[in-house]
Amino acid sequence: MRKGRLIKIVAYLFLAGLVLRFITGVHIPAVVVILLLLVVLLFNGSKKKTGKKEEALPNLTKTKEEHYANLGMTDQEINFFRDTMNTTKKQIVQLQENMNASTKLRAVDLRNDTLRVSKALFKELVKEPKKLHLANHFLYTHLPNLVDLTSKYLEIDDHEIKNKQTYEKLEESAQIIDQVSKLIKKDYEQFVADDLEDLDIEISVAKNSLKRDNSSNERNDEF
Repeated sequence: MRKGRLIKIVAYLFLAGLVLRFITGVHIPAVVVILLLLVVLLFNGSKKKTGKKEEALPNLTKTKEEHYANLGMTDQEINFFRDTMNTTKKQIVQLQENMNASTKLRAVDLRNDTLRVSKALFKELVKEPKKLHLANHFLYTHLPNLVDLTSKYLEIDDHEIKNKQTYEKLEESAQIIDQVSKLIKKDYEQFVADDLEDLDIEISVAKNSLKRDNSSNERNDEF
């Protein structure tokens, strides 16, 4: 509660006490006024707490439950993963809103595929939750920082009056946003690097198999 509002409440209670004393002729002790003030403060505090509800996680589908079970994940691991992904999803949604709110930020997004890469990495994590630790930089540093940076950029860009210092700060922020966007792209490339290596191995095996088959066919054609 703001200080000004608190002073108003005290003043209203004091006036109410004077009015009641004038009407009834009964003196209302200061302790009663203080008690009334405490009741108002407690009511206001409880109202704020009850009004601020935490968003619950989406229901766990049977398919996903089986998917996690097949991976050998414990209930604690599943809850931690789902909490993390729920937070990440909200951050990506906020980042998309921020990027689309400014021409400069849209240009950064187009140059680095920031949103597309972020969503792609999110999908990869959903498929392979046991690899969550491989995306630590993306989840806990790069993505949250980018959301904060773009939010602050929009806040400054929305200033009615801008001076030279404001434009310099906006340009500096845009450069940092561009650099962090490049880091997110690197996060994705590192995350899927193992898959690319596996594919290279499979391609090599397939090529060798084709060579052997072709050699065998050539020998069989001899007479």
